[in-house]
Amino acid sequence: MLKDTPEEWRVTATATPFTGKKTSVRSDQVVMPDGSTVTRDYQVHPGSVAVLALDEDNRVLVLRQYRHPVRQRLWEIPAGLLDVPGENPLHAAQRELYEEAHVKAEEWHVLADVYTTPGGCDEAVRIFLARGVSEAEGDRFAVSDEEADMELARVPLDELLAGVLAGDLHNNCLVVGVLAAQAALSAPAGTDRLRPADAPWPARPFES
Repeated sequence: MLKDTPEEWRVTATATPFTGKKTSVRSDQVVMPDGSTVTRDYQVHPGSVAVLALDEDNRVLVLRQYRHPVRQRLWEIPAGLLDVPGENPLHAAQRELYEEAHVKAEEWHVLADVYTTPGGCDEAVRIFLARGVSEAEGDRFAVSDEEADMELARVPLDELLAGVLAGDLHNNCLVVGVLAAQAALSAPAGTDRLRPADAPWPARPFES
């Protein structure tokens, strides 16, 4: 079976020309296989989680949010950053599901682990499948900025799949989550072939 493997080419110098609130830009001098040295600039990212929450009617909880870099309002699944290095990704996913949709789930599996743009960013995302969805207790989380204008909906998985294949839906976590969920649910073993929610994540190691 094909498998990605760790490897690290020699870096002779590194600098951080920009540091933002959550991410930064790093510039490395990397030695190529032929001995030459090139500059590689990339965004340093804390890592993220996303949740494809599926209800008893096979509908996915989605939200619509303005994304300024692409100048579009995108349909997405709940997602967010890891708050601290080593944070348990399941706990982060449960938090994001509560904060963005005021929802909890009883059953969790890992759908996929992806690097969003490995040519220019080290962001790693763990996408979960959450089932047994119900409303969360307590007050709703206070939102601001783009999140204050979010639109929530529950859309059949088949409808989202059609939107992905038609080129109408573009958010990477939604696309990967929908395709992975459809593949898992259609397989003879169903969700039994999925990894447990606490499966190791080498891209962002965490304590159980």
